[in-house]
Parts: sequence; C-alpha cells; structure tokens
Amino acid sequence: MSNYVITSDTTCDLPLEYTEKYGIDIVPLYYMLDDVVYGEEINLTPKEFYQKMRGGKLPTTMAVNPDSTRRHFVKQLEAGFDILHIAFSSGLSSSYETAYVVGDELSKEYPDRKIIVIDSKCASMGQGLFVHKAVMNREKGMSLDDNAKWLEENKLHVCHQFTVDDLHHLHRGGRVSKATAIIGTMINVKPVLHVDNEGKLVSLNNVRGRKKALNVLVDNMAKNISGYDNDIIFISHGDCIEDANYVADQIRERFGIQQFLINYVCPTVGAHSGPGTLALFFMGENR
Repeated sequence: MSNYVITSDTTCDLPLEYTEKYGIDIVPLYYMLDDVVYGEEINLTPKEFYQKMRGGKLPTTMAVNPDSTRRHFVKQLEAGFDILHIAFSSGLSSSYETAYVVGDELSKEYPDRKIIVIDSKCASMGQGLFVHKAVMNREKGMSLDDNAKWLEENKLHVCHQFTVDDLHHLHRGGRVSKATAIIGTMINVKPVLHVDNEGKLVSLNNVRGRKKALNVLVDNMAKNISGYDNDIIFISHGDCIEDANYVADQIRERFGIQQFLINYVCPTVGAHSGPGTLALFFMGENR
C-alpha cells in the first residue's frame, strides 16, 4: 500500500465520488456571493451558483487560506502519510506559493515525513487530469519521488482548450477590454482560449458562433494529440452539460476515445469565466 497521499485544490474540479475513491484530500478555495462566504463549511451546488450568476450576481474569489492548507496537511501527516500536493496554477492564483510555504514549515515540524508541492500550471479539470495521472502512477506502485519527477516532466503536456459564452465575465477578470466585450457580444464572437506554459490564460482566436467555437476546441485537439496516450478525456462546463456531451460525441466520432470524465467548473474558476464555459483537457505535444 502506498505511504503517500495525493492532495489538491477545489480548482481541480474532480467529482466527489472520484476523490473519495482514491483518497484525494481537497484543500478548499473560498468565494463570496451575497455577502456570504462559501467554501468548505457552507456550499452552493454548482447549478445554484450558476443560476445566481445568470440572475446578475457577481461572485468574488479569495486567496487560499494558509490555515486551511495547514489543517489538511497536518491531518495527513498525523495519519502517517507523506504528501504529494498538486496546486492550482501559479499563473492564476497564490495557491501554489501558499502550499509551498506551509509545506516547508511543516517539513521542519515533521522531519520524518516528506511533502512535495507541485505547481501544476493547470486549471479546472486540466488540473484534475494532472491529478488523475498522479493517481494512476501511484496505483501502479510509483514512489512519491518518481511520481513528482514524472509530473514535473509532463505537466506542460496537459492541454487546455476552452471557450466562454459571455465576454463580460472575461472583461471583469481583466482578460479582454470593455470595448471587446461589448462589440464581441453584439456580433456573437466566441473566444477560444488556453492555458499557456506559464499557467496563464491566453486567447488563441475568436470565432463567430457557439457551435463553431465548440468545434474549434476539437479541431485544436486534433493538432496536438498525436503520440500521446489519451484513454480518457476530461471536460468541464459552466452549467451547459448539453455542450459538454456534444464535444464528447465529436471526440468519440473523430478519435474513437470512449472514456470521459465530465464535471462542473468550480465557483473559483467559474466566477471569472461565467455560465456557459466549456473546457476540454487532454494530453498532447504542445499546449
């Protein structure tokens, strides 16, 4: 049996049944909506969250809480486990830095235990796919050190392709200008974006119409997937399951891949991307 546990952040967007099955400890990231702080103790369902956003509510996100990170790490250390923590991209959050500092402090308090913190450079179920790869490595008997080495060598092969339905949410997050958001909305422009090698959101191109944007996600996958083992594809969505299923169907038809893990985009990411976000994640040559 493995002597290390894999931990990650809320932003990995893995379903509860998955994290429970593989014993993944999730460090919560908090957000505020209607003057209520949500996270670990109080939660909205994803559908409730996106319904509120569609109704005009504007959530705000918060930096990861060091005390919460410490509490989750200590629980595992006290249980006798070493820790492999896979953090939300440092290009989008302070989660990695916080986890690294907490891990360094706890390494001195628990000198017989090992804590390795990985900057995933990933987001949403891209981070989830990265965690999944770590889990599969551990299931095959890979040691903590070898698993961490594999993750560092392969993290830039976790490809992110996504589109959003409402440019105004990207404007709020500083990703596009106000003029771009207004004009783009008027002419039905849908941006296609990805997460680059620095773990930051970057626009790839703009297309006219939602269906075309969804198809471009799959087209871009075709350009990068060659030579990589993709027995499972991850898809996350901002309360638009029909679009997630459409993209999955396109992938089945074009690549013959049959296994998918589909889940909601969590509020921490969804607060900036909005309802209607659709994101596709796979292993490929280049991001």
